[in-house]
Amino acid sequence: MSDENSKPITDERRSYFRIDDVVKLGYRAISSEELPELIAQLEGGASSNFTVMSSFTAMSQQMVVQLHRIEGTTPDIAACIKILDQKLNILGRAFLMQEEEASNQVTKAVNISAGGIVFSSAEPYKKGETLELKLLLMPEMTGMMIYGEVIECTENEEGDHQDEPYRLRVNFLNIREADRDILIRYLLRCQGKWLQKRRQESEDSDTES
Repeated sequence: MSDENSKPITDERRSYFRIDDVVKLGYRAISSEELPELIAQLEGGASSNFTVMSSFTAMSQQMVVQLHRIEGTTPDIAACIKILDQKLNILGRAFLMQEEEASNQVTKAVNISAGGIVFSSAEPYKKGETLELKLLLMPEMTGMMIYGEVIECTENEEGDHQDEPYRLRVNFLNIREADRDILIRYLLRCQGKWLQKRRQESEDSDTES
């Protein structure tokens, strides 16, 4: 069910650090009959308006080393390539904004790692159910299609999340390697910003005292 483009996350990869974040997220249950065909489409590299930005981002990351070499010899050409890359990103965001599902997605507070995600839901799901997750990272507007398994569904504490009384813990089953790399880089950037904020708060506290 997986190849070099889309592989199950191993237990080792599930040990990646987790962060609290705000993303746009759409999800639905997938039947066992639907899943193989959907995974085949994902593994085959089929892109939609929703995933076009993640495809563009993956391509940009692949040419980082080559672009660095070009900058050392012909900086003018490197500058032109960067401009073309920026234009593609603008075009990709325009495609994404035309995607009805993306515009209708709800902004959610989540706890996320490279191996899974925790979020509140209006509906309960059974342990073992497979979900199709449409994850939109902000502000990059990078859309990812991920298939995951519900490993826990509990009730939120009374008074919290009245519109979404259930809390789902989902492990990622199938995710494109390029999307996983993008997600890991995104998580590292978020962690770096959080650490920088903590250091600044600590320095400000020391100054005040």
